[in-house]
This record gives sequence, structure tokens and C-alpha cells, in this order.
Amino acid sequence: MASKPSATGESRRASVGAAGRAPVPNTVFRALRGGRSPGEFASEVRRAARRIGEHVSCDARYIGRVESGEIRCPNYAYERVFAHMFPGRDLTDLGFSPRASVRGRASRDRDRGWDAPGPPPAGPEEPPGSREVAGDPREDGRSDVLRRAFMTGGPVAVASLAPLGVVGLGARATAAGPAGVGGSDAAAVERAVREIRLLDDRQGAGDLLGRAAEQLRLAWELVDSGARDPAVDERLRSGTGELAISVGWLAHDSGRLGTAREHYDEALACARWSGDAALEAHAFCNLAFLARDANRPREAVRAARAGQQAARRVCSPRLRALLLLREAGGWARLGDRRACEEALAGAEAAHPGADRTDGDPEWMSFFGDAEFAGLRAQCWAALGEPKRAAESARQAVELQDPHFVRNIALFSATLAEQLARAGEPREAALTALDAVDSLGRVHSARVREIVGRTVEVLEPHRSLPEPALLLERYRTLRPPAPRTAPA
Repeated sequence: MASKPSATGESRRASVGAAGRAPVPNTVFRALRGGRSPGEFASEVRRAARRIGEHVSCDARYIGRVESGEIRCPNYAYERVFAHMFPGRDLTDLGFSPRASVRGRASRDRDRGWDAPGPPPAGPEEPPGSREVAGDPREDGRSDVLRRAFMTGGPVAVASLAPLGVVGLGARATAAGPAGVGGSDAAAVERAVREIRLLDDRQGAGDLLGRAAEQLRLAWELVDSGARDPAVDERLRSGTGELAISVGWLAHDSGRLGTAREHYDEALACARWSGDAALEAHAFCNLAFLARDANRPREAVRAARAGQQAARRVCSPRLRALLLLREAGGWARLGDRRACEEALAGAEAAHPGADRTDGDPEWMSFFGDAEFAGLRAQCWAALGEPKRAAESARQAVELQDPHFVRNIALFSATLAEQLARAGEPREAALTALDAVDSLGRVHSARVREIVGRTVEVLEPHRSLPEPALLLERYRTLRPPAPRTAPA
């Protein structure tokens, strides 16, 4: 957590803009607010965001920062919301600086004393989800430097987090100068996504989150620099959207649901800019999963259905099946058995099993019979049917590809909890012990949480040898590593 800034530091930020220059008040934006109070106008911004599927943390303080000129250019989510509120006007028409003239965040971050890897923490003056561009347009050549850093430093460092023998991006030369972003840059972003997914499958979020967030920051710098070739620009935006989802998922698996939501929203904006239906469906799919875990089941259903709408433009029955399972999970949390079973039946009918098609998005490599059974188990568990949930969870464990180490741990933990609730304490304890053993290799807050719930259910059975051993092992389990890098 960021420390509270001193009154002197806060005053200095209020009076001095990026690179030590006094901010120029945005009188155009102030005129658009009219007679409404900053709080009332902020409410209108949030309502407009919800209408188009965006999520922004707008409040009176944010409006004040815009009008004072402290925020010279809004982030992409706000840009889309303002375009919806004021049709036909671009950022300069709203009194903002052109995005191309406001490069990077490094100078602002140094002013805040933030030099660690990963994005800077959101301080009291900066609500989550509203980090804006406030850099120095005199940073000549910064985007070229960042491209080189992305090529040579990032995913190699990411791959070194675990001795997996995974090859990172490697040291690559990037063309600098007036040519701008090229195909090699877009390819670098795409490879970073694959590397991060591979590591996540094998070890969970863990220390990967902070490093992956740094990769996303560099990818956004490439997007801001722009590509002259429209095809390259489209690849870059889509790749950055997928990278945002990967970072969001790592945050999700680490229990940082608010951070995950911000990154999923970024991906959704990328999808809509580039008209990428597969990316849009992916973003909604993860938003549905997140809403379910955040105990917002009705939102989970809405997001899953929005994803199904986007998926109509993607030739992938597998994608449709997964989105129907996400919808079923929302209905299960709402306790609507009939709607849940209808969605499950639809997913069964759509799911192609082991047969993959050319239309399946690359990110869906994890979704097979094992994942299907695991998600079905979660539905039965939410509906209060532990025996049926245990049956499906057992199938998920047995069918899972050994490559997906984290998912095996997750399904094992799910099976253990449902066995415990179904009145099978000894088998539940033995299964949970397998999940506990995996926590030495897999860093997942979700797995740890499920094991913790199982231990609570088995507490009354501690006189039995297996539950007693589980309770002893769980008490000696090492606590999660401290979160050293914000994301």
C-alpha cells in the first residue's frame, strides 16, 4: 500500500504539473460540466460508463484534477466514456492534450519517488482505475528505449522466475527512428502473452504478477507510439488486450479482484477499438468469472451473455460452451437451479470435446473436458449438491493434462472440499493433503482459500488420523509471500 503523502508533497503536486510545469486549467471541460457539481458530474460519467460496458472510478476529486489541468490526457477507458457522452468530439475538443504529445509516465513516477518495477501505486489523490498520462512530451526517444526494454528485459526476467526451461523473448534488436512500431514489436507482445500464460499454468500467479504488469506497461507505451501499418496497429492493440487479460487473471488468482477488474476493462476497450470479437468475448468471459468470485452473480450472468453476443462473430463452439458455463456459474450463485441447468445443457451441446477447430482462440488451450468438469463442479457446489460436485471435480482431476499444474491443484482442492461437505472426511483429508503439497509449487490464493475452507469443515473430525494430519500440515503451511510489487 502506498504511504500517505505529506501535505507538502500533495500541495506540490497540486501546483506543479508534469516535468515541473504549472498545469493549465481545462476550461473547456469545466464549461461542459455547467451548473452541475463535480460530484453530480462524476455520477453522470459513471452512469455513461456503465451504459457502454466500461468501468471507471470517477469521483469529484477526479473531475477536479481534470479541470485543474493536472490530468492532461485521460486513460483509454475514460476516453471512450467521454466520446460516448460528447459524440463527435475528440480529446482536444474536450480541452485535453493530444495523447501523442504526452508520452510515458516515468517522469511523474520519479516525482512520486517510485522506482520499483511495475506500475506505480495509486495514492489517495488517484483512485484505482484512473491512472492518467501526465508525462513530459520532451522525452525524445523514450518509446524507442521502451521498445528495446520490452524486447530484451521483460519476459526473459519473467521466465527466470521459475526453473522451467521456458524460453523468453530473448535479446532482440528493435528498429528505432521514424518508422515507428513494427511487426516485430507486435510479435514481441504476442510472445509475452504466451510466456506469461505458460508460467501461470505451471506455477500460478505468485511473483509473476508484478513482472507481468511491467510488460503490460511497456506494451501500452508501444500502443501510444502507434504503428503506421494498420494491420500491425491492429495486432498490437489486440495483443495488448490479451496481455491485459493475462495480467488481470494473475491479479484475480492472487485475490486482487479490483486490480483484475481494471485490466479486464482495459482489454474490453482494446477489443472495441480494434473490432476484435474474440478479444471482446475473452474480456467478458473473464469479467463474468470475476463477478462470480466477487459475489456479484447477476453481473456474472450479464457479462457472460454479453460475451456470447460477441462470440457470435467467432467460429468457435468451444468459446460458446465456456461462456455458457460462465453463465451457469452466475445462475448457480443466484440459486436459480432451472436457469443453471439450462445453461449447463447448452454448454454440453456446444462443447466439441477434444476436437479443436481453426476458429478457437489461442487462449482457450486450457479449456477441455477437465476444465468443463471443473466448472460444472463449481455449479453443483454453489447449488448445495456436494456429491454431484465431488463427482465432477473428480473427473476434472483425472482428466487434466499434467501441464496444467495449477488447475490440478485447484480441482483437487475443490474435490476435497466437496467430499468433506458430502460426509467423506477421511478421503477429503487425503485429497486436501495433495492440494497442500502442491502449494509448495503453485502460488494461488484461490487454492489456498479452498483448502482453508476444507480444513474448517473437517475440524469436527480431527479425532480421525487423516483429518488430524491435514490440520497439522495446514497449520505449518508457509504463509503467502508478501506482495512486493503492486499491480
